[in-house]
Amino acid sequence: MKRTTIYLEPELEVLLKLEMQRQKRPMAEIVREAVYAYLRSSPRRVPPGAGAFASGHSDTASRVDAVLAETGFGGAPVRPRRIPSRKK
Repeated sequence: MKRTTIYLEPELEVLLKLEMQRQKRPMAEIVREAVYAYLRSSPRRVPPGAGAFASGHSDTASRVDAVLAETGFGGAPVRPRRIPSRKK
């Protein structure tokens, strides 16, 4: 396990100590259990846009050059057209 520090409001600390005495269990154990229960109970949301552009391929990263070439990227650079200047 990894040791960490948390800061509690005084009222929450009192409630936690009362729970410790009631259950006859160490504070760390109760906190771990509470954090675990909290994290498991809240639904996990995916980041906005995740999966919005799914290609259906699982190997895209390994064939990036081919994918870019199929879409017109990654080839020889295209020079921009020069627009003739108008002289007065």
